Amino acid sequence: MATDPSASLEAIPPVTTAAAWRGDELAKSDAWIYRLSEEQVFELEALGKRFLDENPDLRTVQAEDYPLVACADAVKEWGADVDYGRGFVLVRGLRTYLYSDPLSSAIYYILGLHMGDPIRQNEMGDLLDHVYATSDKMMDDPTALSSKVRDKLVYHSDSSDIVALMCLRPAKEGGASCLVSGAEIYNEILKRRPDLAPLLLEPFHWDWRKQDHSAPADTYTSPIVSLVDGVFSMYAGSLYILTAQDYEGVPRLTPEQIEVLELFDTITYEEGMAIEMDFRPGDIQWLSNYAALHARTTFWDYPEPQRKRHLLRLWLSRDAGRPVVDGFGKNGVVQVRSAPRDGAPEHPEAHFDIYGMSVPRLIS
Repeated sequence: MATDPSASLEAIPPVTTAAAWRGDELAKSDAWIYRLSEEQVFELEALGKRFLDENPDLRTVQAEDYPLVACADAVKEWGADVDYGRGFVLVRGLRTYLYSDPLSSAIYYILGLHMGDPIRQNEMGDLLDHVYATSDKMMDDPTALSSKVRDKLVYHSDSSDIVALMCLRPAKEGGASCLVSGAEIYNEILKRRPDLAPLLLEPFHWDWRKQDHSAPADTYTSPIVSLVDGVFSMYAGSLYILTAQDYEGVPRLTPEQIEVLELFDTITYEEGMAIEMDFRPGDIQWLSNYAALHARTTFWDYPEPQRKRHLLRLWLSRDAGRPVVDGFGKNGVVQVRSAPRDGAPEHPEAHFDIYGMSVPRLIS
């Protein structure tokens, strides 16, 4: 715990930037939706078809190999929203009903290259992952993977600077995406319990094994709040802090730490804090993991595999000049795009072509 909480509080005043928002206020307009023009859609479709023809190695292909013209200013605008604005934007207008899944994946990957650098999402090396239910497990099952079940997900941060989701097919019912402002949660904690707020800067142990069954260690450490050069960032998800307590050798949470985690969750789920959106086919959500937490409601699928709810996910490293404390979030443990961790060989089932990566793995 901080030795001088009052000094810490002086260094972290309430956040007053656009990153501090309430969902009930944002929902009064659709300013957070960017609608692609016909010219932009045609450009992306042409680039996606070329990507399929050339089928480049996903580990080495660069944004400049597929330059944008009609979409160039749009990508800058999305980046500004993510980095310095509300922390997210929803892009709408792609005609995925006309595309194959590989073409949708190619367009999405090209845009991802222009928004950041893809990183590996698991020990198999997947650069493009699938949110696709292959199991009826619930999240209270310790073997459940959140991207492979229909159960609701609690609010959390992912393992990258940006997490992006593209909707190929929505669920039969449910599956809404819910976002909440980390800065607004912090502001509320500061108002209600200023004595607990400094604890968010202290390192917590997070359950790595539950996020990736092949993780090389049980846990990693990170604070919930980073403040460097006046820049506020948040990494949250009390579920993985609590399940990390199951491992031998992990320090026990103090009563004050448990109290601030409970207050954090209480505020997060209060009416009006979050904004909820239904994904339509072709929608892409770009989200800063430092600005907003995300969750998902329970969903029910169609029985046919080809009609199941299917989202594509990218984790991006983005050099936007945002300073964070060392090892913040999972930045200290994620794998870069070009090669496996510590010089290890590639996984025997790894795919680094867009055709292979456009098909969801049947893992649960």
